[in-house]
Amino acid sequence: MSAYLVVALVAGVTTFSLTPLVRLLSLRTGVIDRPGDRKVHPRPTPTLGGLAMYGGLLAGMGASFALPFFDEVHAASPEPLAVVVTATLIVALGVVDDARGLRAVTKATAQVFVAGVLALLGVVLAYVWVPLLSGPEGSVGQVLVVSADLAVPLTILWVVAVVNAVNLIDGLDGLAAGMVAIASLAFFVYLERSGGLFGQASEAALLSAIITGVCVGFLPWNFHPARIFMGDAGSMLLGLLMAIATISGIGRNPYPPSAGDFAAIAGPLLVPLLVLLIPLLDVLAAVVRRTRRGQRIGHPDKEHLHHRLLDIGHSHRRAVLLMYLWSALISGSTLAVGLIDGRLTVGLILAGALVLFVATALPRLAERRRGGAAPAG
Repeated sequence: MSAYLVVALVAGVTTFSLTPLVRLLSLRTGVIDRPGDRKVHPRPTPTLGGLAMYGGLLAGMGASFALPFFDEVHAASPEPLAVVVTATLIVALGVVDDARGLRAVTKATAQVFVAGVLALLGVVLAYVWVPLLSGPEGSVGQVLVVSADLAVPLTILWVVAVVNAVNLIDGLDGLAAGMVAIASLAFFVYLERSGGLFGQASEAALLSAIITGVCVGFLPWNFHPARIFMGDAGSMLLGLLMAIATISGIGRNPYPPSAGDFAAIAGPLLVPLLVLLIPLLDVLAAVVRRTRRGQRIGHPDKEHLHHRLLDIGHSHRRAVLLMYLWSALISGSTLAVGLIDGRLTVGLILAGALVLFVATALPRLAERRRGGAAPAG
């Protein structure tokens, strides 16, 4: 645990220290996000924060090579090289997009290319859980080994989905950094409790610790009112790192879960999905919404979940904190399913989620309806 803490601290301190320098660079080069109809920030804000996060990633990875704790797992894993190469590519793509703007098709094509490079470097899914198939001994679903011809497209699909999920939730100050920090911390706890081939050392846990450190280091500069945005360079970097961590921690495990109860089979494969549930559902809703309207999938709008929280009366900070809370609650329930064999605990957490929604959303909705009805009376 101390080795992971050292790496996370190095990544966080480096990110925190580099951010004001990157902010100055962004101001001098004119890479600034200006207010608009589809944006909620009221003033021009520098938007190259992803470069500071990239520096934190490199520092964290470098620190891990100086710690003997990670020697064995580094020697046997393709992830370190894959992380550095693909992170460099995705940050370069993001910087160009932040500085000049790219068409959605161009950006999506580049994301597929980066995901393909990741697969080419050996980071691919090895198995998946299919819930619709009947499992052995009365269990729910089956774990299927992914064939070589399906491993690459499934890996690319997962990477592109997670990259865009994080990219789309980056709509309020501090939202993406905070939610990814919560998700990566939850995933780290799960991996640390689950163990691995090299004892407590794990590339997925290492990457999760680095992600957490990078997000925490960037958050003081990014929380409302933000002094700098992470931009597409930062949001796509975080999405890529989360995708690699989940593939490394779950999809590349050479020992799939054995037959047994639901948690034993589905838990290890559902953890990354549930931890990233809010951003993934937001992406799905956006795709459905825009398709029904005949718009291109990349068409920007102000109808994401965080925008709706603002619409029903929550302040900027309260909307962000509320989504933090929801993310923490979902991540906590995921850990309960994966690590705790007790339906009562899971049931209590789900009941708490329902109470939280009723206590936060419904009063605001009722207040808004009363306010809208008053003029007519």
